[in-house]
Amino acid sequence: MGFKIILTPQAIEDLREIVAYIAQDNPTRAEAFGYELCEKVLMLSNHPFLGRVVPEFRRNDVRELVYKPYRIVYGVDESKSVIYVYHYWHGARQLRNLPQDPTS
Repeated sequence: MGFKIILTPQAIEDLREIVAYIAQDNPTRAEAFGYELCEKVLMLSNHPFLGRVVPEFRRNDVRELVYKPYRIVYGVDESKSVIYVYHYWHGARQLRNLPQDPTS
């Protein structure tokens, strides 16, 4: 059985902001791109270590997938078989700190 995927409140907010920004010019593409970002994460259920280690944090349990121009930053909790998606982050921006509690 695969890992459970949980989007943190910050990741959900990131997605909302991305879709809203794109929708200003192209609402149809915005919706499709939002789904693409979500679908990219779903493959982690069976391949939790697919992404690379995030260079800013250098921890094996904090990884990222790149879906240009966005970085999808996530944490792997092997003991609980859970993946926490922390951020959908534009690659040109500096990455924030990770939440202490992934559910907040």
